[in-house]
Amino acid sequence: MATDDKGTSVKSAERALGLIEFVSEHESVSFGEILTELSIPRSSAHGLLQTLTATGWVAHDPRTRQYSLGLRAWQIGQNFRGHTDLLGIVRPLMDKLAAAVGETVQLAQLDGVNNVYIAISQAARTMRLASSVGTQLPAHATGIGKTLLGLLPPAEAERRLRAAAPLAHLTEHTVSDVDELLVLLDRVRREGFAVDDEEYISGCRCVAVPLPFLSDAHRQMALSVTMPTSRTTEQWPADILAQLRATVSELEATIRP
Repeated sequence: MATDDKGTSVKSAERALGLIEFVSEHESVSFGEILTELSIPRSSAHGLLQTLTATGWVAHDPRTRQYSLGLRAWQIGQNFRGHTDLLGIVRPLMDKLAAAVGETVQLAQLDGVNNVYIAISQAARTMRLASSVGTQLPAHATGIGKTLLGLLPPAEAERRLRAAAPLAHLTEHTVSDVDELLVLLDRVRREGFAVDDEEYISGCRCVAVPLPFLSDAHRQMALSVTMPTSRTTEQWPADILAQLRATVSELEATIRP
């Protein structure tokens, strides 16, 4: 009986966390959307939502019958200090690079098969990339994501990609075949960079490099420059890559004097 109780508790915790994550990805969601997307039994979903609403993790609007992320999630988020010291070092260098190339510079970390942006330096030019800290994108379709996947041991990268298949095919250039991606990741490891050539959004390109000195078995980090295809030159990505690598070298020298 103890085993069953423990198993039930763990399952309930997983469902609660999954529900919070799902709600956080949307401005608001309905009860029906939660049931459909998360495949939670109706009675269990009711109980979880009552608990999460009562504790402030989820907010419920009785007028629209929509659920959204609660104040408690924001309060807990303010206590996270995992990147504070790092960002204090990286951000000035990102701002410097963004000003030099006139394009968006992003720092991201791998989460499963997604890249999560943890810092962004926007250039002052028009047609800037519309992205924000905390945004998650499918790693297989972005330059920074493929760079992050390349930091994983090959067997682990393959395991994650096959478990997530079928992978989204977002544009005509997206590589969504796992075997083809694994070949690309081998190339990323050899060359030390990856690109997104209109694979996530048409008309947008990205070049990214890994930050191995900030990465380990539990965390993979990378830096990228993203820009409209119309502003790339015939030398792309080599022209941007040279400046990106110079920034990474300066960062490593700062962290490891």
